[in-house]
Parts: sequence; structure tokens; C-alpha cells
Amino acid sequence: MPDSPRRATLATVAASAGVSVATVSKVLNGRSDVAPATRSLVQSLLQQHAYVAPAPRRVEATGGATIEVQFDADFTAYSTEIIQGAVEAGAELGVGVVLSIRRGEDRTAAWARDLIAAGRRALIAVTSQLTSPQLAALSRARLPLVLIDPLNLPRTRVTSIGSTNFAGGLAATQHLLSLGHRRIAYVGGPATAACNQARMHGYRAAMEAAGVPVPPGYVRTGHFRYQDGVVNGAALLDLAQTPTAIFGGSDETALGVMEAARARGLRIPEELSIVGFDDTQLARMASPPLTTVRQPLREMGGVAVRTALRLAAGEKVDSHHVELATELIVRGSTATAL
Repeated sequence: MPDSPRRATLATVAASAGVSVATVSKVLNGRSDVAPATRSLVQSLLQQHAYVAPAPRRVEATGGATIEVQFDADFTAYSTEIIQGAVEAGAELGVGVVLSIRRGEDRTAAWARDLIAAGRRALIAVTSQLTSPQLAALSRARLPLVLIDPLNLPRTRVTSIGSTNFAGGLAATQHLLSLGHRRIAYVGGPATAACNQARMHGYRAAMEAAGVPVPPGYVRTGHFRYQDGVVNGAALLDLAQTPTAIFGGSDETALGVMEAARARGLRIPEELSIVGFDDTQLARMASPPLTTVRQPLREMGGVAVRTALRLAAGEKVDSHHVELATELIVRGSTATAL
């Protein structure tokens, strides 16, 4: 992380209170041999200075170290794959992996202090949008951070793990073009999400390279959720010129589109081809099985844990952003255009 506001030290607090560093340390450790008035003053100044006890600069992969994997929304099929990879890597390395859900508004000023107090040695945030003050709080606490599929790209240099989203979007659209489709729509996630933008740009690049225009209303955004797929899929299928193929920015989105098509009596893939993105269990369980872009989610979870441990051990990483390869998996939800 880059430079951030100078972190308050015990000496800073002690000087403000007019007491010794040892006295401040006693208050932090809950010792009883401090006068009530002094304790109250020191506690007030600790809060005023936003003091955060630093995490140890080096940790071993064993000995009870824990890493927190934090999501900002309820668990999904996507989340489950990330969790599986993180837990497997933690078990292999002898590191505890703690799961939590903490939405943006819950990441208050005390957030970093709470993580340190709980004994966390690193934080992995999944599909989160972190603000500059939140990043600064983690930096002051010297708590290593790894992002997986961040919704925003922080201006500060933060270590992140993702996949080749542009290449995946390109491959999905090229597959549909190869089947003779020309009216191809895209239903994605949040418009500002980095991963969504990359998938959408891959889609647009494939369409442009093939000389196929994208009609107005053929690109829709929302969240990578089933219900958004239902709503946006319905909107596309109600257009005067309906698409013959739809690329969903996630498996959940694609399944929502599939339901919207079924509600209108459309046969899949005979009358509408659908492609997803992620290759979660949902893709394999769909009827028909979903053609999708495989995102190596388990590997991403494992790489994030290993990277977080290296940062916690004071090591430097080779790259601040790692992209793992995607792969198109063709199943039964796509067919030649009529």
C-alpha cells in the first residue's frame, strides 16, 4: 500500500496524556494498577488518535495464525467456490480461515481495530468496494489486504486477484458468433465494476471485430444475481427486435435469463442461446446444462490465501495484480442460429 496518514504510536498517546508509555500499555492490556482517572484519560486519547495496535510484521504459516475472508453480500454459488479454495489452501498451510459478511456501511472506523483485536493476520475481501479511508485504516494497522474481483479499482496500489475477464467475454461472444448469431445481447453486473467492464469490453470487441453492430438496449447492467437476470432478460425479450443469443455476466444472471425465456415459451437453445460466466455448480445443474466461461474461482481463493500469508510475513509479491486464465466450457445451452 502507498503512504498513508502517520499511525499513532504508544509514545504519541503517552505524550498527549502526560504519562509514560508503560502506563498506556497497561491500559491497553487491561491492567488494574492504573488510577481510574488516568485510565479514562488514556482510553479517550487512544480513541481520539484512532490508535490501532499493529499486527506482527512476520507470521509463520502455523502456530494459530488466522486470515479473514470477508464478503460484502450473502453467500452465493460464486462465493462457495472461492471459500472452498481458500479453506483448502488454509488447511494445507496450517492457517485458520475465518469467513464473515460485512457490508460497506459496516466497515466503520473501528473495523481495522476489530480485525487486529480478533487476531487476524491478513484480510481477503471478495467483490468489495473499499473507500480510501477504509484502505488507510488497514494500512495504519499494518494489516495486509488482498482483494478478489474488486468492484472498484482503488487509486492506491492494492494487491488483487482476478481472472482474464476480457478474454472470457471475448471467447463467449466469439462462440456465439461462430454459431451464426448476430443479434447478441449482454446482461452484466454493476456498471462500474472492473470485472463487469472487462467482460463487457470483451463482448464489444468481438462484435466490432466481426463487423456486427450492437443495437440500442442490447447491453444491460444490474447485479450478478438471478433476479437481475430475470428482469433484464425479460426486458431484452420484450424488445421489437429480440436477440437470438444472450451472454450473461455470471451463471446466476444467465439462469435468470433462462427463466425469462421459459416464461415466454422460448426453447433453449433452439430459439435462444445463452452463455454464462463462472462455471459454478449452477451451470452444471441447469437444464439444459449451461455453456459458460470457467473462472478458476477455487484457484483464486487459494492464491489469495498464499499471497496474504506472504504479505503478512513481510515478503514482497511479484505482481500487485494476478489474473488467472479463463476457459470457455461448451454445454447444451447454445446452438446454431436459426
